[in-house]
Amino acid sequence: MATTPTENRGTWNTKFGFILAAAGSAVGLGNIWRFPTEAASNGGAAFLIIYIICVTLIGLPVMIAELSIGRSTQKNPVGAFKALSTNKFFPLVGFWGVLCGVMILSFYTIIAGWTFSHVFVEIFTFAGWHSAAELLADSENGWINAIFAMLFMGLTIVIIRGGVSEGIERATKLMMPLLVFILVIMTLYVVFQPGAAEGLEVYLKPDFSMITGELVLAALGQAFFSLSLGMGALITYGSYLSKKENIVEAASFVTLADVGIAFLAGLLIMPTIFLAQAQGVEIYDETGNFLAGPALIFQILPELFSQMGGFLGLTIGISFFFLLSLAALTSTISLLEVPTSYIIDEHGVRRKKAALYVGLTVLALSIIISFNTGLIGDIDYIFSVIGLPLGGLLICIFIGYFWKTRSAVDEMKNGFKDIRDSWFTTVWSVFIKFICPIIIVIILAQTIFG
Repeated sequence: MATTPTENRGTWNTKFGFILAAAGSAVGLGNIWRFPTEAASNGGAAFLIIYIICVTLIGLPVMIAELSIGRSTQKNPVGAFKALSTNKFFPLVGFWGVLCGVMILSFYTIIAGWTFSHVFVEIFTFAGWHSAAELLADSENGWINAIFAMLFMGLTIVIIRGGVSEGIERATKLMMPLLVFILVIMTLYVVFQPGAAEGLEVYLKPDFSMITGELVLAALGQAFFSLSLGMGALITYGSYLSKKENIVEAASFVTLADVGIAFLAGLLIMPTIFLAQAQGVEIYDETGNFLAGPALIFQILPELFSQMGGFLGLTIGISFFFLLSLAALTSTISLLEVPTSYIIDEHGVRRKKAALYVGLTVLALSIIISFNTGLIGDIDYIFSVIGLPLGGLLICIFIGYFWKTRSAVDEMKNGFKDIRDSWFTTVWSVFIKFICPIIIVIILAQTIFG
């Protein structure tokens, strides 16, 4: 028997739980492997400074906008646009966000499985079972990809089936502090190793001569993607937020957490890369740039851990890939919650069934991609690189010119009574109506046309 949506939507128990869950959505593999090498290749701390400015001036206003839409309607992205506008186009914007979440999750689950499989690669390498380690490390092995994608999706489904407070909030309250703890401990170990200073200098020493339009666009892109904007995750998470909470304050804490973890990841990754170079591991590609992404995580660093040898190499290797697995899981949770919330709200399906149906559907896509990993780049480009900024742009247009910024500000008054009398109202409205859309269009144009 179907239920009404309000029976199984749920709410966050605490603002702290929401902040950890939303930060978990934002903190993903991109924070760990993309941000540090982006910074190192683009002027070190100069990139970091531009990135923080972009997160504050572009990412934060759009995040506040999404949370306002979600809490105002207490619905999923599709239902939210239906509730706020009679224009039939905007529910399609919500559906685009749901679709982006599904398609991103379909390949992200595979990459997340790679991170988890490498925990066992480290163990098998230490035990001398090199054939088994090589088998698990082969990212082109469709069966291995599918098996670990199943494991990761299974865990994600279990958490989503538990509900908002007892599933998502409880899990992220455990995982996010653990993630930060492991990150801090590993960083403290690495930065005091001989040879780490060179990596710290590359990462932290600003080279302002490298600040160009291209660098600013790179920082803007990283800021936008790192905050999970444009795919409806924050609309969905905002829909579970109590009316007594201050949206602006909550969004600021989420942004701060995302930036802080990205910064810490840089303190870990860049010295580690140079430690690897000291061990004779190649860290540059043929163009002279740092190897990034999967090449960094699944080739360079495992070789370093192997050369460390003994129990130390095993401990560092397992800790690192467990850290990555936690970061990936906090993101897959939010990615699955978006379409699950849509099924609950729009079709009246109970949460446990909705999570299972959506999870298995996405898993079927993941298994297909597992045997055709070349599809990952195309799907990522369409639904992440293009899809998320496009979603963010349309959200800004909707709030600025259809729902109107004054309506969003009225929603923000819940928990922030004096907002209409503050400077924030005017500044935020200008950014949502003019500055954010213009900059997002520039990002999209640069991405599409080069």
